[in-house]
Amino acid sequence: MILVKVLAPGFYARQNIRTPVKIALVSLVATQAMNLAFIGWLQHAGLALSIGLAACLNAGLLYRGLRQHGVYQPLTGWGIFSFKLLIAMLVMAAALWFGSGSESTWFTFSLLERVARLTLLVALGAGIYFVTLWILGFRVRDFKRRAA
Repeated sequence: MILVKVLAPGFYARQNIRTPVKIALVSLVATQAMNLAFIGWLQHAGLALSIGLAACLNAGLLYRGLRQHGVYQPLTGWGIFSFKLLIAMLVMAAALWFGSGSESTWFTFSLLERVARLTLLVALGAGIYFVTLWILGFRVRDFKRRAA
């Protein structure tokens, strides 16, 4: 959803208001169709899934539109950068999936124990994510702003 807020002004700056509105309408229709498809068997999780997928569709269509109109041309290196981020996210997701255990065991814990375990899971996820990025070659100095 944040990516939509980043991409849409690329059209507005060129006085093109129609394209983001058309794309938003397509996303709205897609959201409603996915609601019908998902809510019956996923209940409230289906609602969240349909909204998330429609936001991805909206952002993807905006991105494609900016590329087609020549407004945005990514520099070389973005593909490998995105791939490394994806790898780090997948490793983090796997660590969190296996680290969290089964949902039923969480109901047996006291509130304090749940908070402590959740805190540890968040720390584990963040640690795994940043260690994976470091292994893949990301360094803090790469993100520091250089003088022009």
